[in-house]
Amino acid sequence: MAYFEASVTGQGSGARTGGAALCAPVKASFSEFGGKTSEYETHAVVYYEGDDAKRLYELVRGSLMLYKLLPDGRRQVVEVLRPGDIFGLANGNEHDCTAETLTDSVVQEIDLRQVERSDELQRTLTKCLTNQMRVLHEHAVLLGRKSAVERVASFFMHLVPDRGGLGCTGPQDEENDSFDLQLHMTRQEIADYLGLTIETVSRVVSDLKRRGVIRVDKADKIHLNRICSLCQMTGMH
Repeated sequence: MAYFEASVTGQGSGARTGGAALCAPVKASFSEFGGKTSEYETHAVVYYEGDDAKRLYELVRGSLMLYKLLPDGRRQVVEVLRPGDIFGLANGNEHDCTAETLTDSVVQEIDLRQVERSDELQRTLTKCLTNQMRVLHEHAVLLGRKSAVERVASFFMHLVPDRGGLGCTGPQDEENDSFDLQLHMTRQEIADYLGLTIETVSRVVSDLKRRGVIRVDKADKIHLNRICSLCQMTGMH
């Protein structure tokens, strides 16, 4: 769910950059099968919920969210995609959600009929979709069991490369235990993804700021003062 550009900061010479791991262009697997490349501006719709499902898509560069609208207008962001993720697979003839870019994005698309004819392409899709299923399982736990603080902390931690997951050894030193997040989602979009109200998200962010765990530089820029402290708030320890 890497939907932001991000860089690790430190006071010493050990500071490193993490943006490449999140937002660098990657080779699209669909390109090997004759996929068509399309470019989209920020907040452009790739397809709407209810559109005919005739193609599969792969995000090559940028970030994109999938969401559903309830009859009363409420929105649930069900997934936020990173480069290399596959989307557009439908259990029927219509898309069951809307796909909208969060940043300028590059997408590869391929006709479903071509997928049916290629065993190699089907194997590629299986690997990608298996990994995405694991991510969705983690998000289901977040929505079903975690508190508001744990949800926001998990959301931020997911954006820190190589930290917080299984086998995380923590920072090499205290100087490298900080991180900058450049957000490309609004507070409302974050709330819709975490199943919270915008007021709750703002309250939690203010509380993390008061505790000294984060620093809010701008509305779209947050500095993590202590990654380990934030990680301990995710409910996974």
